Formats: sequence, structure tokens, C-alpha cells
Amino acid sequence: MPKITSVGVCVPPHSLTQGTTVEFARELFQESFKDISRLLTVFENGQIEKRNFAKDLEWFKKDHTFEERNNAYIEHAVDYSIEAIENCLTNKSFLHEDVDYREIDAIFFISTTGLSTPSIDAKIMNHLPFSPHTKRIPIWGLGCAGGASGLSRAYDYCLAYPEAKVLVVAVELCGLTFQRNDRSKSNLIGTSLFADGVAAVLLSGNQAEAKTKTTIPYILDTQSTLMPDSEDVMGWDVKNEGLYVIFSKDIPTIVTEWLKPNVEELLQKHGLKLSDINHFIAHPGGKKVIQAYEDALGFNKEHTRLSQKVLQQHGNMSSATVYYVLNEFMQQDLSAGDYGLIAALGPGFSSELLLVKWGI
Repeated sequence: MPKITSVGVCVPPHSLTQGTTVEFARELFQESFKDISRLLTVFENGQIEKRNFAKDLEWFKKDHTFEERNNAYIEHAVDYSIEAIENCLTNKSFLHEDVDYREIDAIFFISTTGLSTPSIDAKIMNHLPFSPHTKRIPIWGLGCAGGASGLSRAYDYCLAYPEAKVLVVAVELCGLTFQRNDRSKSNLIGTSLFADGVAAVLLSGNQAEAKTKTTIPYILDTQSTLMPDSEDVMGWDVKNEGLYVIFSKDIPTIVTEWLKPNVEELLQKHGLKLSDINHFIAHPGGKKVIQAYEDALGFNKEHTRLSQKVLQQHGNMSSATVYYVLNEFMQQDLSAGDYGLIAALGPGFSSELLLVKWGI
């Protein structure tokens, strides 16, 4: 079975408390909404304490062209990816020894917040000593589901090439997409939630040397599910000025009603029930989404504790967020034989699930 052997994260340099962003949002949106004080309670109710960004607060107070935003995305995506990859391949919490760049057979690059051709993975390879024959698989547009989807596609690769070691790199610089002149409620909600984050995960095929210190999650199976005719639930509206967020208020309700049958379908293939899941490695889309997970799956606060912790400390970093949660779980001393479920939801509307089992 392919296994997850290491994780590395990069936290962007500019930290903003939720109190600071509330005042910024009040100044920006107060002329557009008469009930701005009531609407701003979404910042407090979301239970996010701080978030990190590639740019400081002054940058957000000015207008920027799509070109300026995207050039900043390319620059920071390369720099932060390099840091996350280096942290992943040398992470002493998980690895007995460093993994050499030339041992990496393929790089899956996941993002939805900027554009680049050649893709960012090519630019990374011009800075780090990967083999020139390393396969590059950039995946764009999966949004918050992208992190879990990247793991699933890397799992497929490792099934085909059991001696392979594969990197999955997720880069989301959500702050660079911020539109000062978008006074919609979707943008207000997005301003309260989204942040920047970058992370890398190392997967190893069944016949690849793992070099791990601790019990690690082995991937047993994956499942992708698309909800028909749900394109308006979340995504981007692409305009001349850049990317405008689409974020439906119905997402928590959709999760509550739609997720459980998908999860049960995956578990039933392996003779398992929801009660068999010890660890829930979930992308925390927001406080209401976490609550919807609990309501839909019958999980308690302990199941969602680490997702809640990441949300509080980092906000919603789109695809990269689930890797921050995975990193928290892999830091724990978990028992061999424990089952886990990696879950994320994204545009489409879609879900990506991975069933994992901890082992040596």
C-alpha cells in the first residue's frame, strides 16, 4: 500500500489577528451594508484567531491589477514551495534521514489562486536539484478539495509505480485574489475566512524505502464524488480585475445532507462503519463546515479537534489546509491499526476522500 511518509509546511511571513482584519473589513464594507456591525460578527463567530499572508495589511488597502497579483503569486509560490519541500524532505519528526531530491519520481503541484505557464513545479525544479527526468503533474482548479485530491492522484501513481517516491505540493495564496471593490457578502465572508498557506507531502510506493521513525498512514483506498449541477456552490468568477470568490451560504447544509452517504459508500467496500474511524483528517472550511461534519457523520469534538486548531491558527488556506491538519495528526503518537479518513470538499461541488490505516 502507498504510504504518507513526511509533511512539510511553510507559513507565510505576515500574521494578522482576526481583530485587525475586522477593523479593516469595517472600514472597507461599512458604506455598502447598513447592518455592517451585525455582519461583522461572522469574524468572531468563525473562531479564527489569526491568519498569515504573503503581503502585509497595507498591500490590501490598495488596488492591484490582475498582472500585479499574478506576478506576486508566481514569485511567492516558488519561494514558499521551496521552503515547504525542504522542510518535508528533511523533517526529523518523521524521517530517520533526509530524502535526496533525486529520489523523487514525480511532483504533483496543486493550486487554484494563480496562473503560470510553465507551471510552478518547473520553476521549482530550476532551484532545487531534482532529477531532470522528474515527472511534473500540475493540477489547477480543485480549490479546497485540491489537497486531498492531490494525495489521491499521487496514490494512483504509486500503485502504478510501487518503487516511486512522490511529492505533492499545495500552494494557495488566497490573499492575492482579494478584491477591494467587490462589496458582495461572498467577499465579506471570504475576507473573514481565507488565508495563505503552502505545504508539501511525501508519498512512497509499497516497494519504496520509507525511512520513517514513527507509525504512518497507509492509504487503503480513495473516492472522488461530484454533485451534479452544483457549479454555483463555490469557485471563481473570472473578471478583468482578477478572481472573484463564489461562496454559497448553503455549503454547511449541503455537507450535512450529502457527505454521509459518500463516506459510507467508501467504508462499506472495506467492511467498515463510521464507528471504526479513529481519526478524521478534515479540511476545515470554516466553523459551520466543521459542525456540519460532526452532524453528518456523528463525530464528536475530539474527531475535529485538530481541524479546529488549524482553522483557529491559520484560517482556511484552501487546498493546503488539509496538509496542515495531516501534519498535526502525524505529530501524534498514533497506534498501528488505527483507521483514519482524510476528507476535503471543493468546487464542482465535489468531495475527495481517502481511507487510511496507521502502520509501521
